[in-house]
Amino acid sequence: SGNLSFVSNASNSATEPLSGTGTMPTYTVNLSWNGTSGVVGYNVYRSTSASGGYAKINSAVDPNTAYTDSSVTSGQTYYYAATSVNSAGQESGKSNPPVQAVVP
Repeated sequence: SGNLSFVSNASNSATEPLSGTGTMPTYTVNLSWNGTSGVVGYNVYRSTSASGGYAKINSAVDPNTAYTDSSVTSGQTYYYAATSVNSAGQESGKSNPPVQAVVP
């Protein structure tokens, strides 16, 4: 909220109250990596600690070599790792080192 004053040479000056609603900006983290032959797709994992506690953030094995995380929070640091999955459903170990993303 605030006030807006109108300046003029008129005999009656005016002040008008103002109000409004601000919106928080939305952020995304865009990830991409080089593909691996012989896989059907990838899983993406995220943590707020470089030392562990990773959780899978894609709902199903994704054949794409890019992922957009649109559920990030301003002021938070995230760590990402990816795995590959073959046609038998076997998952590789997580990529190392993890990728760090700092959301402003």
